[in-house]
Amino acid sequence: AIVSLYSVFAVQGLLMWIVSLPVQLGQVRETPSFDVIGVVGFLAWCIGMFFEAVGDAQLAKFKRDPANKGLVMNRGLWRYTRHPNYFGDSCVWAGLGLIAAESRLGVFGLVGPVVMTILLVKVSGAALLDRAMLKRKPGYETYVASTSGFIPRPPRNAK
Repeated sequence: AIVSLYSVFAVQGLLMWIVSLPVQLGQVRETPSFDVIGVVGFLAWCIGMFFEAVGDAQLAKFKRDPANKGLVMNRGLWRYTRHPNYFGDSCVWAGLGLIAAESRLGVFGLVGPVVMTILLVKVSGAALLDRAMLKRKPGYETYVASTSGFIPRPPRNAK
């Protein structure tokens, strides 16, 4: 039990604290204002929420249709990135980091979005899901060859 405490829960707690730094540090400012960096952060947050909400809604609708059983979702936002919801999540945290960067210590909050993006892309999110989908979804390899793994961009021709 003590091993689990330190190897699992302590690591998760530390990561949660690091990722949430923008929220913590963004509350330090004595006189709140919204400068250029804050506006850019707000726009990044809005873009992120759009990608998360629309990507999740599109996937849910795709999965509800029995005709799509066994097929790969490659329409809507999913045509431009294999993980629009993860991209959106990253943008949300980047936006919060930029908003927090306007406070005195807020620049340290930019570490949180970087850590979150690394986790989403390399550790627990996209990489893990891609490996699983390559094993169980026919056609996913073609989708990987033609669709960006994270940052949305026009599809390339699959070879």
